[in-house]
Amino acid sequence: MNDCIFCKIINKELPARVVYETDEVLCFLPNEIEVYGHTLIVPKEHFADLYDIPDNLLEKLITTSKKLALAYKEKIGATGTNIMHASGEDGEQSVFHFHFHLLPRFEKDGLKTWPDFPKIDMNADELLGKLKL
Repeated sequence: MNDCIFCKIINKELPARVVYETDEVLCFLPNEIEVYGHTLIVPKEHFADLYDIPDNLLEKLITTSKKLALAYKEKIGATGTNIMHASGEDGEQSVFHFHFHLLPRFEKDGLKTWPDFPKIDMNADELLGKLKL
């Protein structure tokens, strides 16, 4: 993708602070680091979102996330981890190249990553009937 910022980083057209790399995955610090150790985990091949990334590549990305989380536990003393992802405009995706945000967590870091969901009125059994595979 010519205008994709992550593709430009992968193709070395833009600089990046690379933490870890394989033939299929690139992990780097974002330009705007939100928390200490914040890392982006990105497939080298362009896929827009969760809906079109192949399962085998998704497995490699989550395995890489675990690898980094374990390393950050040892290297920077992280005591927890959040892995965040957004797909689609309505999911608040801002860069349309699949990626995970790995957010190392620390005791009493004050970070609130779980959204404050609005209350909804619905029938759970009806919903189950619509969603069950």
